Amino acid sequence: MQKLQKYFESIGFVNEELDLVLNAFTLKQYKKNDFFIEEGKTSRHLGLIKSGLFQYFVIVDGNERTTYVSIENTFIASILSFVSEKPAQESVRALVDGEIYLISKTALKKLVNELPKFKDFYIALLENAVCGIDNSRHDLIVLSAEQRYEKMLREEPHLLQHIPLQHLASMLGVTPRHLSRIRSTIR
Repeated sequence: MQKLQKYFESIGFVNEELDLVLNAFTLKQYKKNDFFIEEGKTSRHLGLIKSGLFQYFVIVDGNERTTYVSIENTFIASILSFVSEKPAQESVRALVDGEIYLISKTALKKLVNELPKFKDFYIALLENAVCGIDNSRHDLIVLSAEQRYEKMLREEPHLLQHIPLQHLASMLGVTPRHLSRIRSTIR
């Protein structure tokens, strides 16, 4: 729980509040290809990735399309499913063995109601997620694949170091071969 503790301490949680938050989380191990959430099932947990890579994906016309990959020290959830308590429209699975600190929706609601600081944290987390999703949607419509790759190089270079090429290509809406061409012209 040391990573989780450091995370919440870094955003201002101390003493009893910190203990309440830490006690609400459990650590779960995932093997490669284990699902965090499967399409059609309702997401009941929010998590902070302690280790590993987790792929968000959908199946379109029988083909798997990666929409995002979450890495260590980032939060993970099927946001729409978690918030609305409806079946997920996507699946999220481990690309490698990993661990996630999980909090149930029930425990999260309890913390939101009991700790104003946690409520502020949760609102900021949701706002950040919504802005990220909206930004991604905008980029897919407005930017070319080359421009999306250049933007990722500028804004999220750490992702490029961790995400396998085929998933990165899918996130950008291109084939791995096209991504190789883009990378060779931009370098």
